[in-house]
Amino acid sequence: MELLLDPQAWIAFITLTALELVLGIDNIIFISILVDRLPPERREFTRRLGLGLAMFMRIALLLLLAWIVGLTAPLFTVLGNAISGRDLILLAGGVFLLWKATGEIHELLESHGGEPAVQSAVRATFGAILGQIIVIDLVFSLDSIITAVGMVREIPVMIAAVIASVGLMMLAAGPIGRFVSRHPTVKMLALAFLIMIGMALVADGLDFHVPKGYIYFAMAFSVGVEMLNLRLRRKPL
Repeated sequence: MELLLDPQAWIAFITLTALELVLGIDNIIFISILVDRLPPERREFTRRLGLGLAMFMRIALLLLLAWIVGLTAPLFTVLGNAISGRDLILLAGGVFLLWKATGEIHELLESHGGEPAVQSAVRATFGAILGQIIVIDLVFSLDSIITAVGMVREIPVMIAAVIASVGLMMLAAGPIGRFVSRHPTVKMLALAFLIMIGMALVADGLDFHVPKGYIYFAMAFSVGVEMLNLRLRRKPL
């Protein structure tokens, strides 16, 4: 009850929810592209399941704060750079994103009409897609929770912000996913975002920190230009 009546707790909750939403954009993009390989009737369920897993993973990480703090301790040094457990997870996640986004771009270019190749669609099983979602959920959740721990001290406020942000993401994920599926150029732009995010994760893992404001500004600017292009294409000649 004290937290419910504390204005500072409400400010922290609103701020952290907004931050979690911003940090969850890349997660929504990744899940939307992955579920596009599944049959249409299974996409919405898998999308919601993926975001639900992200929520439970973030809550579990919040309850393991001691482990999170331990991950930031250096394990070994490479070329003068101290490498921690968090760095290893970010490096692995970044490389995975680069590999996955590059493969998706190749499939998109090799297929006709922007549709995935038939062979790839056959290989895309529910279990394989869900496994990839879990892997990248871990990477994005770790980065998100470390940010949350640095902003807020009360665990209940953090958990409430995570639940609220994931709920809002679930509402937005469906329209975003369907929009990306309908427009091949938007899908290509989203894949380019994933490559940029993958490079940022690798750089962060190697202790080269790229301000996230630059990345999100570039993404917002690119989306704005693409929206103008889509509107221009709809205009009659």
